[in-house]
Amino acid sequence: MTPPPEPLDGAWRDTSLPDGERVDHLLAAMTLEEKAAQLNGVWVSADASGAPVAPHQHDASREPLAWEKVIENGLGQLTRPFGTAPVDPVAGRASLARSQREVMAANRFGIPAIAHEECLTGLAAWRATIHPVPPAWGAAFDPGLVERMAAGIGGTMRRLGVHQGLAPVLDVARDLRWGRVEETIGEDPYLVATIGAAYVRGLQSAGVIATLKHFAGYAASRAGRNHAPVSVGPREFADVVLPPFEAAVREGAGSVMNSYNDNDGLPAAADRRLLTGLLRDRWGFEGTLVSDYFAVTFLDTVHRVAGDPGHAGALALKAGVDVELPDPHCYGDRLVALVRAGELDEALVDRSARRVLLHKCSLGMLDPGWSPDPDDSPVDLDPAEQRALARALAERSIVLLDNPRGVLPLAAPRTLALVGPLADTPDAMFGCYTFPAHVGRNHPGTPLGVDVPTVHEALRGELPETRIVHAQGCSVDGPGTEGFDSALAAAREADVCVVVLGDRSDLFGRGTSGEGCDAEDLRLPGVQQELWEALVATGTPVVAVLVTGRPYALGAVADASAAVVQAFMPGEEGASAIAGVLSGRIGPGGRLPLSVPRSPGGQPATYLGAPLARRSEVSSVDPTPRHPFGHGLTYTSFSWEDPRVGGRPFDGAPVSVPTDGEVTVGCTVRNTGHLPGTEVVQVYLHDPVARVALPVRRLVGYARIDLEPGEARAVDFTVHADQSSYTGPDGVRAVDPGRLELSLAASSEDLRHTFAVDLTGPARTVDHTRRLTCAVRLDPVDGEAAAHGGPGR
Repeated sequence: MTPPPEPLDGAWRDTSLPDGERVDHLLAAMTLEEKAAQLNGVWVSADASGAPVAPHQHDASREPLAWEKVIENGLGQLTRPFGTAPVDPVAGRASLARSQREVMAANRFGIPAIAHEECLTGLAAWRATIHPVPPAWGAAFDPGLVERMAAGIGGTMRRLGVHQGLAPVLDVARDLRWGRVEETIGEDPYLVATIGAAYVRGLQSAGVIATLKHFAGYAASRAGRNHAPVSVGPREFADVVLPPFEAAVREGAGSVMNSYNDNDGLPAAADRRLLTGLLRDRWGFEGTLVSDYFAVTFLDTVHRVAGDPGHAGALALKAGVDVELPDPHCYGDRLVALVRAGELDEALVDRSARRVLLHKCSLGMLDPGWSPDPDDSPVDLDPAEQRALARALAERSIVLLDNPRGVLPLAAPRTLALVGPLADTPDAMFGCYTFPAHVGRNHPGTPLGVDVPTVHEALRGELPETRIVHAQGCSVDGPGTEGFDSALAAAREADVCVVVLGDRSDLFGRGTSGEGCDAEDLRLPGVQQELWEALVATGTPVVAVLVTGRPYALGAVADASAAVVQAFMPGEEGASAIAGVLSGRIGPGGRLPLSVPRSPGGQPATYLGAPLARRSEVSSVDPTPRHPFGHGLTYTSFSWEDPRVGGRPFDGAPVSVPTDGEVTVGCTVRNTGHLPGTEVVQVYLHDPVARVALPVRRLVGYARIDLEPGEARAVDFTVHADQSSYTGPDGVRAVDPGRLELSLAASSEDLRHTFAVDLTGPARTVDHTRRLTCAVRLDPVDGEAAAHGGPGR
């Protein structure tokens, strides 16, 4: 049992000692109750007057938590002090600081709590910058920009006294019906890994702990339902689900959050092989593992693998969950009681408490003189530099799907009909984890807190000489068609019609996209498809703008439209980005991070399919997407010249590379049009013969290239043999000798140059230390070379 407490002032205060030694001295001086308290979070809400926080009563069936009781032995984490209710940033900062002083005063050691917040699309707090949702990050194919965005988000959080962010989401989208597709970066593990790792770098560069979500398998649920079982085989789990987490752990991510799902019947929160055997023992992760909210309780109430809350807590702790969030329902006193009864080893409490205290030590929270008091600097959660980053990411993420008649960019039409349920509402720009959607709607009458123009407002500014006639037409998901007549009348009288369609993001069935807002099929919600079809039937050229959290099956109406533009909930500056693309002020440069299906029932399917996943003569269902992963059009044209291998012109002959070697392939991309534009060169690997059925091709590299008219850049990708590795029938990841093909492509189906590569030598077993990414080099064709060390960086 716990030894008698040692003197409170001791070696753990000595900042000259390594963090591990300091924490070991501190643990030796703590009682069991004090150590267990470090594993608790408590959900609080900052006080609008600046008074200390109060526990958030989110569950009316439970007794309210008594603040004094919760903090009497210390506290591990404060849950969402800014993201629970609208609070002025200055008052919230003061409230959090006063609460930290109370936490410190209540425990013998003066240890404060780590405050965490949601930050997927910016800090989820009132008046904070609202950035685009993760599919927009993926569409931008720009890790450097995502890294800068995350660094800005982290800086805002630290100024408020927040230490940990619950982002990024590294789930690879597997079924577009899942409501949380809007939180995923895309359907390809390489894209998710490189963009997600960039977010981790950025957030942690500001001194904020990044939390990887959701470990693991969450997005691969049956039928795309939230919290549903997952039945993914071990090979798919290893080769699709895990790589983004491997990359982010290697990047030094400080925290991981377990997922809600069970994998083949074993809940992730109770899976010791996953949370300890793989994550820690094999990958070497040393940070904290926090539960998703109520995930430990769900072991008892939902999964039914524990008979009561205490034993649910013991299961999670044994598996490797260090901190129970959002409140101490299964940890806390229940874990202490199990240890006292001899049913739980106190060493498990010590193990997790040590990890929590190491985080606090690394943040300086155990240092003598640490203070939670903020400085007197003003608090601006939406500064100009953050809005500029939000604008840049929105602009770079817009995808032009179709433009067969060249209607876009708009040539200053005399009259423009602007219709659709999302044409004149800021709600179109918000993902589920933005403050207005996640919290603000529960507080009607509260202003948005940031300036969020609508598409209508943005187009008026973009096309000042154009008469714009607005009609809503229909709601996002209602059945009513009574607004059709005014919308059709506006279209008939206009030179061009822009219809803005898509989603309303919310929680648990209150929206058409977002957590718990899963779809039965991939038709546009409500009667939006019917409105679109009726508009096209007027004969006026129709430009459809889709502002959604997931791609939808567009059908024949898209083929009959003048143009189709895809925007993934692009944040506070999204309307300006959309209007800029429509006018031509901005050249569309986004590429699809998610395939656009052709039919509403063509799911589940992503481009990562083996041959049997593709169209065949033995099935009446054609899963071929309308637009493939990586697709996107521009307003200019490009040539892909001078294909080369190893810096030399490609002569068509296979190149020989050892199974532990690498090969460099490249070409020169030239803007042959009259407008500036962006090309995204993608590298795909195809393994013609393998020991298992592999995807026909998969992404292994990419580079986003912005070019002025006539400008050219040489792009070269160095692909290591490790990137050809896959998990074989024996469950071991290996590099096999044999023929491979590497293709430079404009999408997963638009291959421009293909190079044959023969891997020679013995098969090689590889692990999590393998080369994960492709090095990219971009050079001006006539100028000084510039080396780039990562995917598009």
